Amino acid sequence: MYNIVKHLHSINRWVVLALLLVAIFGALTKWFSNKDYTAQDKKTALLAMTFTHVQLLLGLALLYLSPKISFAEGWKDNEVFRYFGSAHLIMMIFAIVLITIGYSVAKRQSKPKTKFLITWVFYLLGLLTMLGGIPWGKYGAQLY
Repeated sequence: MYNIVKHLHSINRWVVLALLLVAIFGALTKWFSNKDYTAQDKKTALLAMTFTHVQLLLGLALLYLSPKISFAEGWKDNEVFRYFGSAHLIMMIFAIVLITIGYSVAKRQSKPKTKFLITWVFYLLGLLTMLGGIPWGKYGAQLY
């Protein structure tokens, strides 16, 4: 079960990245060109948000399935456990909250330009937060 969830989490990160980039660049270019907010724009933003939520659920499942993570007494003394149990988790949840707020606020706006601007800002901030919370270097090497 652990291997399946680990691989799904690994594959889904690329889907999340692609959808966020499409939503961010689409919102930015349409904001500059004063285009209308279409149903396709809404679907792209919704898909990006949905897949980030799926990624969160997979990540939460990994917290409990992974043999490399433990919340037993003294878990904060282990550098890897502490990173994934606190820093990575908090940053990713914060990123997903930003994306969710961006989607929710943007869909309530009446002006297309405002929808694109809000989507662009919040999705970009969410993506940057995710990139900051990715286990680069020594932590990433210890995942697999």
